[in-house]
Amino acid sequence: MRRVAADPVAEQYEAYPYPSRDPKDEAKRLVTGSPSHLAELIHFVRGGRFDPAAPFRALIAGGGTGDAAIMLAQQLADEGAAQAEVVYLDRSAAARAITEARAAARGLKNLRFVTGSLTALDALGLVRFDYVDCCGVLHHLDDPAAGLAALARALAPGGGMGLMVYAPLGRTGVYPLQRALRALDAGGSPQQKVARARRVWAALPPTNWLRRNPFITEHVTEGDAELYDLLLHARDRAFSVPEVTELVARAGLRLVAFVPPARYEPRHVLADPSLLRPVDGLDPLARAALAEDLAGNIRTHAFYVVAADNQVAPPAPDSPNLVPVVANADGAALARGLKPGGVLTASVDGLPFRLPVPRLGPAILGAIDGRRTLGEVHALLAARDPGLDQKRFMAEFRALWDSLHALGKLMLRRR
Repeated sequence: MRRVAADPVAEQYEAYPYPSRDPKDEAKRLVTGSPSHLAELIHFVRGGRFDPAAPFRALIAGGGTGDAAIMLAQQLADEGAAQAEVVYLDRSAAARAITEARAAARGLKNLRFVTGSLTALDALGLVRFDYVDCCGVLHHLDDPAAGLAALARALAPGGGMGLMVYAPLGRTGVYPLQRALRALDAGGSPQQKVARARRVWAALPPTNWLRRNPFITEHVTEGDAELYDLLLHARDRAFSVPEVTELVARAGLRLVAFVPPARYEPRHVLADPSLLRPVDGLDPLARAALAEDLAGNIRTHAFYVVAADNQVAPPAPDSPNLVPVVANADGAALARGLKPGGVLTASVDGLPFRLPVPRLGPAILGAIDGRRTLGEVHALLAARDPGLDQKRFMAEFRALWDSLHALGKLMLRRR
């Protein structure tokens, strides 16, 4: 009888569930991020609309050790969304066990667990989801286009997705070292492969491109699961912005936004605006491709998509009836750190951002609680400053919005 070769990807994730997570840490923190933060997906995928009393089904396709599943399930529970269900799907029994332990530590009851592949959604009966998360998976498939098409078929009408794939420039040095490690592979268990890769890493000269890339080498020092995923993965490719655009279009989808938006806007990369005059007329995707080439440090692309015929649009800060929501940050702490009329400084993978803070920025941010409308925030501040009319307030908020939304820290929701 001919022996069937083991799947190296399945073997990897049983030996090294990714990313490394300890269920005991749930008592100390909730891991959040993009995509699939509830405030983000409501803003970008649902046009700011979400009814906690209505049914809502989400699929976490390739859930790993559970970051997206735990984050979204907890945020839906905090929202009081009693009819919401989050379905976790992954091939790895070891990764599922960690996610189940994390869910148990939080007492989450809105998670359902399925073991299987996202390429077999129909056979698993996984269809008609309002939202699909697929983070860090498509770039490991034999056929990423077929995988995304399968996910698109699982969407309910009006649904959308949050996706993440690797990007090439920020991963400079990864793929040559992957090839070198394959050439030096002497076989053995996953543990032996990791030990050999660490010996190679320790012996590399300072001229090696991955040694010279400061934006991703922490994966080597974080843990064995992270090193294996970075350097020893059997299937791994990266997508540029134009390649992401093509992948999305082939699946019959429309790209709504990359996040955070500032990383994909050339004016945040080049300080001299006169240099950008030739590209002022470019469409958003062309500007995103230019920003990727100029910055050179983007290692992953996180983005939101909907069906090509879905005309949903994220809300703009143009109505006092909208509810501003802080995302991926402690709003009160952020407000305390801002100076009226000052500058908000941030660094993303070494790329510095300096964004203006309007005079009323700290006060407005301090009054945002995720429930008050802009009109109610205005009324609160006007009680302290009777001269603050709506026109001036909205102008101040739009200036604050331009800076915080660019960094993915502020979203909008319709009451």
